[in-house]
Amino acid sequence: MKQSMEHSIFAVSDARGSTCQQVVMAALAQFPGSEAHIEVRGGITTNDLIDAVVKEAKEQDGVIFFTLATSSCRKRMRTSARKAQVAVVDILGPACNALHDVFLSAPQDIPGLLYASNPERFDMMEAIEYTLTHDDGRRPRDLDQAHVVLTGVSRAGKSSTAYYLAYHGVKAANVPLVPEVPPPDQLLETDPHKVVLLRVNRLRLRAIREARADTMGVLPGGYADAAAISRENRFALALAERQGWSIVDTSYRAIEEVAKEVIRVCGLTAKRPKL
Repeated sequence: MKQSMEHSIFAVSDARGSTCQQVVMAALAQFPGSEAHIEVRGGITTNDLIDAVVKEAKEQDGVIFFTLATSSCRKRMRTSARKAQVAVVDILGPACNALHDVFLSAPQDIPGLLYASNPERFDMMEAIEYTLTHDDGRRPRDLDQAHVVLTGVSRAGKSSTAYYLAYHGVKAANVPLVPEVPPPDQLLETDPHKVVLLRVNRLRLRAIREARADTMGVLPGGYADAAAISRENRFALALAERQGWSIVDTSYRAIEEVAKEVIRVCGLTAKRPKL
């Protein structure tokens, strides 16, 4: 049987890369079951940076999609990719050419104009997309892109807090901690200043888990066992202390309060987007 292979797709932009990434994801949706990893490369504004991305794509046998605003950068990308025999897709160029014919005027060739029109809203959209795709420990290799990484035992409030933060423009990933399962290396290698352990006291966590089990119509079993919960909490706290992570107690706090504390301990700034 032929083994599946994950392909590298580069979303390259002279701005943030979110628009290019969205186009790539829309195209990938037409190929269900295909394995691909999108490498976003933003701020690509010089010939040297373009050549470096092309070299990286060649080494990974990848394909490049790009949204470069300046005609000179688009030309350089096509030339560099042709020499390296790397497949490229110019997303923005054909659209600018068509609009040139419509308006009979040249484009401004200024990167980042779309983002500049409403940065808060685009920050929110990017943060929500990141948080959705990095929920419950998924795609740990991208943890370095997060503004904050929430971790903790099951039902500590990681997902709900992450979603609230994302709505305020904070890219939040969350990674569960299970005593019997080693945490991913990427979590342990993440800058400890942006990792936060969400902690719930034993009694509160037991009540939350019992309620969760009741909602699902199953017996709580060891999931809500007091001794097991204590072991989980000790494991999580010991790991946090060893790694130098911040600890935020969520036992009797609303999500808004927890998120505010996470932002404070990580030294972040959250802004409500314009809708």
